[in-house]
Amino acid sequence: MSTVAAPWARPAGTTRSELDGVYRKIFFRLVPFLMMLWVLAWIDRVNIGFVKLTMLDDLKWSEAVYGLGAGIFFLGYFFFEVPSNLLLQKIGARKTIMRITIGWGLTSVAMMYVTTPEWFYVARFVLGVFEAGFYPGIILYLTYWFPTDRRAKAFGMFMSASALAGVVGGPLAGSIMGGLNGVNGWAGWQWVFLLEGIPSVIAGIVTFFYLTDKPEQARWLSRRERDLVHGDLERDHQSIGPRQHSMLASLREGRMWLMILIYFCIIAANSSLTFYGPTLVKEVGFKSPLAVGWIMAVAYLCGAAGMIYNGIRSDRHQESRWHCGVAAALGAGSILVIALVLDASPLLTLVALTLAIVGTMSAIPVFWQMPNRFLSGTAAAGGVALINSIANLAGFGAPWMLGIIKTETGALSAGLYVVAAVEVCATLLILAFIPRFHKTRPVEGEPSLAH
Repeated sequence: MSTVAAPWARPAGTTRSELDGVYRKIFFRLVPFLMMLWVLAWIDRVNIGFVKLTMLDDLKWSEAVYGLGAGIFFLGYFFFEVPSNLLLQKIGARKTIMRITIGWGLTSVAMMYVTTPEWFYVARFVLGVFEAGFYPGIILYLTYWFPTDRRAKAFGMFMSASALAGVVGGPLAGSIMGGLNGVNGWAGWQWVFLLEGIPSVIAGIVTFFYLTDKPEQARWLSRRERDLVHGDLERDHQSIGPRQHSMLASLREGRMWLMILIYFCIIAANSSLTFYGPTLVKEVGFKSPLAVGWIMAVAYLCGAAGMIYNGIRSDRHQESRWHCGVAAALGAGSILVIALVLDASPLLTLVALTLAIVGTMSAIPVFWQMPNRFLSGTAAAGGVALINSIANLAGFGAPWMLGIIKTETGALSAGLYVVAAVEVCATLLILAFIPRFHKTRPVEGEPSLAH
């Protein structure tokens, strides 16, 4: 066997601790900032779940109107997510994420002027159009910086920001609604849209100057550090083996549609809890928006811990199948408990709501390890966005379904049974059809890789 080093081999004299140090530097440079952007995006996306507590009464809207408006956001996602991610691959993350962040911030501010269901639907759709591409774009962006065996932690930390947004967003929305209601002639819910939209516009401007598109352009890394990352990423690409680079070809593969179906089931539960979590808290007797906000904050804090822990554990064991499937099963079981005890036990309902949030959110970062094992290049850029956009149609259908059922029956239990059943399907699909990945035997000083 030839002893000539491959062009993607790690530079001579490199130690594992040195490479760990470089990735630690990258992690703390990028991930906290991306988490901050995701917190802002998530707050602007889901604050409707909190303003609903007074907005519906002020505007005389039904639960069905709310459910459709909450979910129609995901139609904008569906139509524009793939083009947005392909544009990111072409023009870079800085410009793409700046455009997305400023756009959703301005749309959120405009929501304060909505007075009819029709304009409510339009505004939510436009919000989805602008935010389309952000989430899958960051997933793609992180693959430019981290090899396979380090991604689940980065994914988990980034995605935990959605849970942290719940920790911050609930009390913040409750405080604004209670403290500024009537100021300047505006209702408290109008102030929420205004004050939570402006920071996104500012963050979008900062993004252009702060982010770096790829490691080779990072002036905040030394030349040696850039070479180390480049060599390690090439090693990772080679060790994974052949992957699909053509997006059109990837669409002909059954495993792409399997990923879409699995993520659809996960998002159905996640979006139901996102948009109806505050309503469930109100149903068990907590009427104050501030109290609802703090209770949801505790639940989302637990969700954040679950996402981070599951991501780190998945990286450590180089396993994603069981980590995703068991988390989805926890979410499904907990939603079923909510449906059973909603009218009987407020305490058990709140505990089950917290566990449901932990389960559904913990499944998400580990899920994204699976499609990245067979997609690369344009297929990764378009494929990740396609999985997210089609699966997020569940985010349209589930809240709308719950709103209709609540309007027709006055209760949410029947809808929650449906959501729990859909989430069970995610676990069954993962365990039945996702193959096991095994660890390669690591070269001395190299991290092991799952295949």
